[in-house]
Amino acid sequence: MKSFHFEHARLAAGWAREVRIDVADGTIVAVEPGSPRSGAEHIPGIALPGLPNLHCHAFQRAMAGLAERRGAADDSFWTWREVMYRFLAELTPDDVEAIAAFAYMEMLERGFTAVGEFHYLHHDVDGRPFADIGEIAARIAAAAAESGIGLTLLPSFYANGGFGGMAGTHAQRRFLNGPDAFLKLLARTREIAAAVPDAAVGMAPHSLRAVTPATLRLVIAACDAGPIHIHAAEQTKEVEESVAALGRSPVAWLLDNCEIGPRWCLVHATHMDDAETLRLARSGAVAGLCPLTEANLGDGIFPAEPFLAGGGRFGVGSDSNIAIDAAAELRQLEYGQRLRHHARNVLAGEAGQSTGRRLYDGALAGGAQALGRRIGALAPGRRADIVVLDADHPDLAGRHDDAWLDAYVFVAGGGTVQTVLVGGVTLVNEGGHHARATIEERYRQVVTRLLSK
Repeated sequence: MKSFHFEHARLAAGWAREVRIDVADGTIVAVEPGSPRSGAEHIPGIALPGLPNLHCHAFQRAMAGLAERRGAADDSFWTWREVMYRFLAELTPDDVEAIAAFAYMEMLERGFTAVGEFHYLHHDVDGRPFADIGEIAARIAAAAAESGIGLTLLPSFYANGGFGGMAGTHAQRRFLNGPDAFLKLLARTREIAAAVPDAAVGMAPHSLRAVTPATLRLVIAACDAGPIHIHAAEQTKEVEESVAALGRSPVAWLLDNCEIGPRWCLVHATHMDDAETLRLARSGAVAGLCPLTEANLGDGIFPAEPFLAGGGRFGVGSDSNIAIDAAAELRQLEYGQRLRHHARNVLAGEAGQSTGRRLYDGALAGGAQALGRRIGALAPGRRADIVVLDADHPDLAGRHDDAWLDAYVFVAGGGTVQTVLVGGVTLVNEGGHHARATIEERYRQVVTRLLSK
């Protein structure tokens, strides 16, 4: 048993002072507001449930900033994708592990305590399978264990290069598996995750352009437990091609042909009409939003106001890791809506409500659901994943309760994160990860080598 004492904490019932939290085997067993410090480790500051990062491609952290030079043709997601293909062509398993460890360390330092790793880099540089089909999954698990972040592994089923069962391209050779190979990979991933404390496993059909209806149904039928994530309607070109090939937009097709419900996370879902938006909101699925990446790629703006008004659930993810900051993802989500609607505090819900709180609470609940983990609240039975903000930070001065969340989300961001615990283990102290020097140096060596070629 471990016991912690916090000056201020955001509990399920609201804000509380002098809160004692008892933890056994990484799980909260008791929460007692108004308790003395005696016998507990005192952690100064403002304690929040750690935010889940529901969508990440960790290896892309090392290419952040490499696609910010305009090409000869109009730049878009599709030209960015070609830069990504070239970058990953020489990544080794050692490289993937080093990059992932660095990305996960940054997530912990900036307010995320769990990650959903949607990984589609399965094979060696020449496209041949590794001797261990789960080689990359094992490296991701090792990186998560080294950093200490909570992990949901989401191996991606990527069988085709485009709608209609189009063959994969040479640039996609490291991603491709048929259904049988993918199901073997999924089984091996479960074995790997079993060795990582509190890890979860789901599956991730990459997108409707990377599978066929028949193979999608096959792998879903073979996976009767765990989250299911899929990219959907990120780009207008994708929507147009889906309509041409399947007679429906990606979101409409999924709603019509799959049992979309609480196990599902539709990542991006940017381009939906009003009917699709309401149907997805009512389905119980989570919309996996990645506002910083979506802005960087020029994807578009998710219809968040009608989606939330319809009862929709959402979480946020760092996706391409162009920038890693939990508060910044929430800020960008709201700012996109302000630009779209020419209004302020669009997602607050009702007059007088804190926008920061509405965003944070929503992303906690949706992220926990999407990752299939008992996280997202400081309450008995939940994992002791706790982010503590520096109460002495000047941007939090003179504030209290929900005003702290507003300042964290819209002003200070990750710079206010002081202490982070995952499963009751302190990983970040005074704003820095305990293994930063080692993880950072290995990452620096990998990136220097890759970019010198």
